[in-house]
Amino acid sequence: MKHAIRNFCIIAHIDHGKSTLADRMLEITETVTKREMKAQLLDSMDLERERGITIKLQPVRMLYKNNTLNLIDTPGHVDFSYEVSRSLAAVEGAVLLVDASQGIQAQTLANLYLAVEQNLTIIPVLNKIDLPNADVEKVRNEVVKVLGCAPEEVLLASGKTGAGVVEILDAVVRLIPAPKPKDSMHTRALIFDSLFDSYKGVVAEVRVMDGIIRKGDALTLLGTRAKGEALEVGIYTPKMKPIDALEEGMIGYVITGLRDVTECRVGDTLTQSAQVKETQALAGYREVKPMVFAGIFPREGNNFAELRESMEKLKLNDAALAYEPEHSKALGYGFRCGFLGLLHLEIVQERLLREYGMEVMITVPSVGYNVTLTNGDLLTIKSPLDLPDAVRIAKIEEPLMTVAIVVPSGYLGGIMNLCAEKRGVLHHTEYIDETLVVLHYTLPLTSLITDFYDKLKSVSSGYASLNYDFKGYQEVEVVRIDILVAEEPVEALAVIAYRDEAHETGKRIVHILKDKIPRTQFVIKLQAAIGGKIIAGERISALRKDVTAKLYGGDVTRKRKLLEKQKKGKKKMMAMGTGKVDIPNDAFLAVLKK
Repeated sequence: MKHAIRNFCIIAHIDHGKSTLADRMLEITETVTKREMKAQLLDSMDLERERGITIKLQPVRMLYKNNTLNLIDTPGHVDFSYEVSRSLAAVEGAVLLVDASQGIQAQTLANLYLAVEQNLTIIPVLNKIDLPNADVEKVRNEVVKVLGCAPEEVLLASGKTGAGVVEILDAVVRLIPAPKPKDSMHTRALIFDSLFDSYKGVVAEVRVMDGIIRKGDALTLLGTRAKGEALEVGIYTPKMKPIDALEEGMIGYVITGLRDVTECRVGDTLTQSAQVKETQALAGYREVKPMVFAGIFPREGNNFAELRESMEKLKLNDAALAYEPEHSKALGYGFRCGFLGLLHLEIVQERLLREYGMEVMITVPSVGYNVTLTNGDLLTIKSPLDLPDAVRIAKIEEPLMTVAIVVPSGYLGGIMNLCAEKRGVLHHTEYIDETLVVLHYTLPLTSLITDFYDKLKSVSSGYASLNYDFKGYQEVEVVRIDILVAEEPVEALAVIAYRDEAHETGKRIVHILKDKIPRTQFVIKLQAAIGGKIIAGERISALRKDVTAKLYGGDVTRKRKLLEKQKKGKKKMMAMGTGKVDIPNDAFLAVLKK
């Protein structure tokens, strides 16, 4: 007997209990035995378990009352929202999870809007009702207001105790429609994730929209035009389980025979090679562009070859990571890397350490500026050193983000001041209820990646939540500030800053260096310059060796003679350049950490 299929995912703000609810579903449907059960079963990376966040989305198949339920557990964090949008395209319904103690947060709304755009059936659920500070009535009213549903449609559950989970499964079967064929005569499967296995090669996680994929089929990806073969097809239970064929409406995996995960991108369409000419790609494929750039250098300079190998392996499992080799006078050989956001950067750094034992230094994150030259050429600048001379530049544009901040109304003043300080423009405010407000801003990405999140949490006592999305580019006045130590420019310390904030930025950097660089036998000049113009300066005074210590009594001219000799020696050191200044690593890190 063929089971009815229901494809659904769980969407929520970060830390609202998606993975724990998924655990209870696996237990109740007896997909995993009590013995195999462990917390956050679908979070396979150690890093995911420790941080309690989902980084990679994970599908699983459950059998419940003669129905096949395919669940995709999605990441909640804003850096991975593209993964969420693709997994929503692979399903017909979504369980919208809201923490009964925290209420609706920024990413709850962002993911809800994504789900509504895809015309998904939404099942609202209040989670964590067992918590002593859960305010079920208040949060239920928030959900009713946002969704426009009846109060009795909001289900109550606790992922921890398992209360209400059976009701959620019943609602999934009752309310979410079965997959419908898309009226295409050809085989089409949407790739919603891909990963690299060192034994099997590239494994694509797919939802078959039309047709059937059998083991041994010759396959082509319509976006990248890469060709492969279905070496194995199967389903997740949650371990990989091979089957003969993936049919219409099913979610599973295809081992493609490809060797490079960049050929198998999220959102692409997989089809039979014989049908490529007549097959239309499924909507929604876009390449993810890195937004934040930073330099990654090995802590030990001679570990560059190991770092390169580690980056290559990491790239196999992370198609969104971009990198190219870079050399810095201060830090040696390393890579200039592109990330989706700051959490993505942190996770890459952590995975390099855990999985490959690589200790790395990361330079200050910067954004990619679009520079139009006077001859009409367009460049993307990822590092301050790439910025051309001012005379060659027609205009510079920086990335702009649309930002939604959900916050209790008592903190509005502080949040608005913070956003104004960070060059934000307020578009409109919407009230979810009397006490909860959503502020819609546009902010430059530069403002977001420095310390915006920390400041947002402190002005709102931790209550504000944030979601952001790329909007476009806007023209901006920025300059490159060069830092000179002992009148020598230090490339690794150059930064790009807004013209009207350049003086402050330069002052801040030379001040940090003054504290961090140890004194030497001669005076060290620290200067910040734009072009040839010095905008800020400090001096580190010389250490004085007591050359007169061995004198006792006698004429004062003997003492003066020795001091004059010392003075001449210092001048000579400066002139010959033997007075090289060693800048300690922590001085770089202090400047680069903002």
